[in-house]
Amino acid sequence: MPSSREAAQLDTTELRAAFLLEDMFVVGEVNLVQTDLDRAIVGSAMPASQPLVLGNDEALRADFFCQRRELGILNLGGAGSVGVDGSTYDLARHDCLYVGRGSRELRFASTSAASPAVFYLVSYPAHASYPTVKATRSDAKRVEVGSRDEANERTIFQYIHESGIKSCQLVMGFTEFKPGSVWNTMPCHTHARRSEVYCYFDVPPEQRVLHLMGEPQATRPLWVAGRQVVLSPPWSIHCGCGTASYRFVWAMGGENQSFDDMDRVAIADLR
Repeated sequence: MPSSREAAQLDTTELRAAFLLEDMFVVGEVNLVQTDLDRAIVGSAMPASQPLVLGNDEALRADFFCQRRELGILNLGGAGSVGVDGSTYDLARHDCLYVGRGSRELRFASTSAASPAVFYLVSYPAHASYPTVKATRSDAKRVEVGSRDEANERTIFQYIHESGIKSCQLVMGFTEFKPGSVWNTMPCHTHARRSEVYCYFDVPPEQRVLHLMGEPQATRPLWVAGRQVVLSPPWSIHCGCGTASYRFVWAMGGENQSFDDMDRVAIADLR
């Protein structure tokens, strides 16, 4: 991952290659990307007619994927299920599953191949074990923020957080907008004590989200399509504006799980 100084020197193609995961979701495959953002692993599973199994990777030096890791899963698509060590958890659209450290076998399935499940995965190292827990959209803590006048009226659905599903360091949920609102995460901020990963979804194929990153006085743009993922290091702001309605999954890991632990940047100070 480039430093802030290095990122400022990248051209558009290089910036996208360093911070944007463009082809994460593929039908019939499990895809995983290892990052150096607090050792996060970002991935997807899109089972069609056959279930998919979460494998292991030699780079982890582990006997199985979650031997020293925890995992957050959010379903962006049709109904499906996740099997964890013999227990099956049915996940509808926008449902979340937390998988604790020590879970050995994970299997992903779609209820219907015509409308497959789209499982988005984020994993961080874990030093303690917490129970595997499912949460539906109605179980999430809902936080209403923003205003119509500022075009950022939105609902934050918090699943894995301090007063919700317990985890070691993972924090995860998603945000959706009220009609007419398109700006997310405003005023923008940085997270000096943790990194963040953004997955934009439900973006119409012909539309895009303009994701702003970089240091507050040296911002850089990324034009992002649906089901693309932005890696956001602690020194970078993160905010965006869509050309149409959209949703996004946010996931964080680091030394502080407090959702409000952020260093806000005044809009007038952005450059």
